[in-house]
Amino acid sequence: MNKWFRAALCAACVAAVPAIANADASSGGGIHQGDILARLRGISIQPNIGQSDMLSSLGVQVNNAIVPELDFTYMIRDSIGVELILGTSRHQLTSTALGNLGGVNVLPPTLLLQYHFNHAGKIRPYLGAGLNYTYFYNDGLHVGDQGIQVTRSSFGPALQAGVDFQVAKNLFVNADIKKIWMRTNATLGDTNLGTLHIDPVIVGVGVGMKF
Repeated sequence: MNKWFRAALCAACVAAVPAIANADASSGGGIHQGDILARLRGISIQPNIGQSDMLSSLGVQVNNAIVPELDFTYMIRDSIGVELILGTSRHQLTSTALGNLGGVNVLPPTLLLQYHFNHAGKIRPYLGAGLNYTYFYNDGLHVGDQGIQVTRSSFGPALQAGVDFQVAKNLFVNADIKKIWMRTNATLGDTNLGTLHIDPVIVGVGVGMKF
């Protein structure tokens, strides 16, 4: 009897899965084509420094930064979205040979194409890949009284992985990690110092709303 009871119970559970999924969708669960997702995260930007030419011998380092980040995703299909990431940060640079080199602001808008798994559920992992444009501004980099000039912008790829946890009909919490490739060339007077590859890993947590 127990064998038949377990079999009947398993069959009932399997039969109930579509009903539960339909109930979740009808109650506003998940995301669908045409939805707009807005997220506000706190992010930790952790540069992964690579250097060339003279910068390598100078031991240049870029400090971490913790800043807010805003992003918007438009769902062009139930499982496919396009995300625009907006944020800015300021980083201090140091050199093992020259000491403090000053600071620079970084504005890296990033556009990503995402695939959302389990789009109709309440736990929705996603992967993204796209393009980053980085603009360097408000820099005060220097060696002594002599200024360091940097290339103002760069383009590079970006990768992303994250997950949304729905906690109410239109509210969710988010965890996200990105890898962005960015670089700048530096000169001191007439001397080319080489290319500084910043290439940060960006880890964030935050909240989001579905519209």
